[in-house]
Amino acid sequence: MNDPERAALIRLADKRGDDDVFDADAYLRRIGCAGQTRVDIETLRTLHKRHLMAIPYNIAAQDFTDGINLVDLDEDAVFETAVVEGRGGTCFQLNRLFFRLLGTLGYEVSLMAASTAEGRENFGTEIEHMFVRVALDGAEWLVDVGYPGPSYLEPLLVTDAVQTQYGCQYRLVDRGDGETALQRRGRVTRWSVVYTFKLLPRRWSDWKALEDRARENPAPPPEGDMQGVLYGRAFEDGQAVLKGRRHLTVRDGRERVRTVVDDDEHRVLVDTIVSGDLP
Repeated sequence: MNDPERAALIRLADKRGDDDVFDADAYLRRIGCAGQTRVDIETLRTLHKRHLMAIPYNIAAQDFTDGINLVDLDEDAVFETAVVEGRGGTCFQLNRLFFRLLGTLGYEVSLMAASTAEGRENFGTEIEHMFVRVALDGAEWLVDVGYPGPSYLEPLLVTDAVQTQYGCQYRLVDRGDGETALQRRGRVTRWSVVYTFKLLPRRWSDWKALEDRARENPAPPPEGDMQGVLYGRAFEDGQAVLKGRRHLTVRDGRERVRTVVDDDEHRVLVDTIVSGDLP
């Protein structure tokens, strides 16, 4: 299938009804990938990285006044805030939209579930995180545009080999019982776990128990120590992450961590990550 034919199919796929606002062409323009509709690993790498650079992880972007919706998510509303307005969201919004985009382009995709160490401790579940697996030309790739970082900027091949991206190394470690740990290290840091997962395809309904638990025990609003604050965005050779008052930057594998004490500086950092105006 040539590019004009694929573009035509994208336009047809987007015409699901007058009320459907998901627009693959607009999505590609937002992440700086207009016209990049090929189904190959180079295009996938570009889409992945440019998405992380264009759209932030922003825990405050979505409106939860009607409750927390992880399963019956209003994708049109999320598309408006996360992509059209560029405000971003969490893994449940960003990876779900990216899953839909890749499927519309013609990639073979499946949902994946994972848990960070903190997520497993807080929620006691292996489905605290949502990401995507892509099957392409006989290989499988991990795709994740909904993790605040630090993590991989481009898709990771499912392999035993150590993989290097922008000064950081990644490896997949078998932990037994079908569980795999994704580990990462910078230029001068030790191996640490990003998250653990099982190579099993998931369905939206798998997150129903987590949704119910989150509704029963909503997270309290951030207080003076800024607990609950979480933002992240990628740039050309690294990432910036703000978690509470802990500000982490990774550039070419070199990490810098500091505690932000001043409230005004903290607000500026939030604004720069959300807007993308990173130094």
